[in-house]
Amino acid sequence: MVDFTRRQVLSQSVAAALGASVIGVASGEEVEESDTDGAPSVKGSLKRFSTTAFGAEVTGPFVFEDGSLLYSLQHPEGENPEPFGRAAVGYFSGFQFTFDGSNDDFQEVSVPDTEEKQRQVRSTAGDYEILVQGREPINGGEERLGVVQTPDGTDITPDNFPGAKGGVGAGPDCNQFVPTDEDGTEGYLFTNWENVPGNISRVPLSQDENGEWSADPDAAMNVVNTEAFRELGGTRTNCYGDLSPWNTMISAEENYAHARLHLRATVGDIIESGTGEGLLGGCQFWNRPNPPGIVDAINTYAEDGDISEAWTPQGAWSQVGNEGLAYYLGAETSDLSDSGNTTRPIADVYPNPYRFGYFVDIRQPAAEMPQPIKYWVMGRAAWEAPDIQGDRKTVYMCSDGDSKGIYKFVADEAIDSYDDTDDIAGTLYAPKITNDAASAAESDSRNSPAQTPLEVEWLELGHATNSEVRSWIAEYDGVTQADYLSTHADWAEGDEVTDEVLKQADLSVIENGNRNYITNEEIVEWAEQYEANGPDGVDEELRRVPFLETRAAAKEIGASIEFNKAEGVDTVDNSQPGDFIYFGISEFNDALADDSGDIQMDRVDGGVVYRGVLESDYNVSTLEPVITGPDFTDSPEDANDALRNIDNVYTMRDGRVLCCEDGFGGPARSYPNDGLYVYQPNVVVSANSAAVGSGSTGTVPLTASSLPAGFSGARLTVTVSNPDIASITGVSFPDSLGLTESSISDDGSSATIRVADVDTNVQSGAMDVSLATLDVRANGGGTTDLTVSIEQMDDENGNGIEAEVRNGIIVGGPQTVVGDAAPTDPDGDGHFEDLNGNGRLDYEDVQVLFSNMDSDSVQLNTGAYDFNENGKIDFADVTALYEEVN
Repeated sequence: MVDFTRRQVLSQSVAAALGASVIGVASGEEVEESDTDGAPSVKGSLKRFSTTAFGAEVTGPFVFEDGSLLYSLQHPEGENPEPFGRAAVGYFSGFQFTFDGSNDDFQEVSVPDTEEKQRQVRSTAGDYEILVQGREPINGGEERLGVVQTPDGTDITPDNFPGAKGGVGAGPDCNQFVPTDEDGTEGYLFTNWENVPGNISRVPLSQDENGEWSADPDAAMNVVNTEAFRELGGTRTNCYGDLSPWNTMISAEENYAHARLHLRATVGDIIESGTGEGLLGGCQFWNRPNPPGIVDAINTYAEDGDISEAWTPQGAWSQVGNEGLAYYLGAETSDLSDSGNTTRPIADVYPNPYRFGYFVDIRQPAAEMPQPIKYWVMGRAAWEAPDIQGDRKTVYMCSDGDSKGIYKFVADEAIDSYDDTDDIAGTLYAPKITNDAASAAESDSRNSPAQTPLEVEWLELGHATNSEVRSWIAEYDGVTQADYLSTHADWAEGDEVTDEVLKQADLSVIENGNRNYITNEEIVEWAEQYEANGPDGVDEELRRVPFLETRAAAKEIGASIEFNKAEGVDTVDNSQPGDFIYFGISEFNDALADDSGDIQMDRVDGGVVYRGVLESDYNVSTLEPVITGPDFTDSPEDANDALRNIDNVYTMRDGRVLCCEDGFGGPARSYPNDGLYVYQPNVVVSANSAAVGSGSTGTVPLTASSLPAGFSGARLTVTVSNPDIASITGVSFPDSLGLTESSISDDGSSATIRVADVDTNVQSGAMDVSLATLDVRANGGGTTDLTVSIEQMDDENGNGIEAEVRNGIIVGGPQTVVGDAAPTDPDGDGHFEDLNGNGRLDYEDVQVLFSNMDSDSVQLNTGAYDFNENGKIDFADVTALYEEVN
């Protein structure tokens, strides 16, 4: 998301440049970039559902069980006609998605080519009806929607508190509906409000017999105005989120202020250069009196020759609001100046920076006082969104901003299975992009991001429990603005804060870092021990580093923290291996398109949507581009119907993806409005993967992901790349297909399949359609590819179906480790835990692996025996198998 204050300035400047009568002509600075192949493009189809009102971005989509759709009208321009001039959450009356995998359930809305169209929310699929609007009275008049209060009930606004952030109640973002009845027609709508202090509201919603939704603002509440939230330290910049598998709202704190480093800089760079000039990020000035004033101060120090040159620390603008958080927590306010923010230090209560930048799970969502928890153990960043997978353990996360990243967390057990959330334990990972094609270093010219998948290896940062991380954070709770001065300058509490004192403290922090928090030396020492001993081999006092300084730690060990504005991640609810996961990268530029790092490709300011496939263990190892935005040097006609600057992504249960835009007022289009698009993926014909014991047979289903336009028939060929490892021995078909035929090559390396749905049993909109089942035999140990080729595939009208293939893998063997019995895979996860072949997992299996670890039958079957999934066979696999036994 774009911060409201910055976005408001952009909105005003664009409006001024365009003029009130010609707001249909886009404006923006010229962007120097090449003409990127495949920009814009879509692998599938994209259809515009709605355009939003002038000045607003599209955020917070939510689809109800019946197919109704709502989203937030976030910070629209105030000059729009009512009701589109104020922030709101609304739904599209009279429309429901049909969930048949096809975009035929709505008519595309036209380009907003007049001022009247640009000043309102538009769709041809229902009318946008407002449910609630920001700053309206709620809770019997005790609060205003989206407005945070001090403990005594005073609204925290710039009018009341110098140093507080503006735009209060103007930034509704994520929406998640938690039903309270079986029919899903009554419940609570939880909405994030993107500001500092952060806010989450709860509004009762109900649906009448005609399918229309209504809200009850009088019974609504801002859940952060409760003691339970203050005990956590409150929240900051609540952006997008997720509905958990256990049916609770999870709010993401997009803490732009967390950046301790500027863009690509590392802590090692600071240590090597002996100063943080040009390298420090805004969070190093977190507890400075008047934190955002550091930007003007740095410019002054450069002019006076105290530092060599000025720079604007990344995230410095987001330090606005730190003092508002202090007042939310109960800091003394009696002697505040009416003339504006000052450098008077707050010495009694001040927010701890390590308490912000997490995922907030609102447990007991329907209780009178909902109970929040923060997932401290999932790392600290500018989180845009989490996505919890169907195993309830694996979480993919994206951090918004320049030179940020995507991350992964894997809990030891299902997250909701822990009786005490303090006991939640797991491992935090950062990505490493490994394929040469992603970097210009191995080619004469830059590759196009539209045509280049990214291969991902996940680097383990550390393992901890939620309570451990919480205890580390608590050690910094007592740090105030007075400590900034007393630690870094010749000053004691009660002394006057002169310009010279503040300058002395600022220059000390610029040179040596902020000593009130984790130091530069601690981060470098952690990285050195990590490289020498691995993530589990660092000193106890350094284990906190990757959880509290996640981005800095990941950079220090060479993770690919290059993604610019990672603003969306989602899968279908209760995702399973084989399902798609989508990542939205709003802008493919800056660190992704410069001359260093693991990713060096052509610049596409319109962004990219990547798609991965969840593997058997919910890992994602490849990100494939499926939607590429426009080059901003192209003509408006090329961009008018393309997806520009992807924000939230929302995967519906039929596999289609809602794509929200966050690019208002930018170049490339003939109109400035953001829109909501619906992405319909191509049909995917998949051959599943299978692990088959040596000399044994198994089955591999061949399926089509969806058939929106029905099905009349297909001709396909499936090929085994190495028949010495596995071969195809037979083909069977579902009864629903009336005519079927197959032929298998003499060596079992390929099967040709023909099917026809003569009785029209496969209806339009069918999902996960079985085409055939292959019988396969493992002939030896190893791995072989199973490749699908589509010669012809037609819908029920005889038109060709545009389809992609997803190839499978057969793990042949493993070869017998001991005795005559072949090892087996008791739980079907692709790993052969039963090494002695007795049909179950027991301690003897651990002994067999320990004794035969160096044998070819084990070493040549990494996929079967790599129980800790680090890509090799080692003693850690013995330990992992032992833990499964116990």
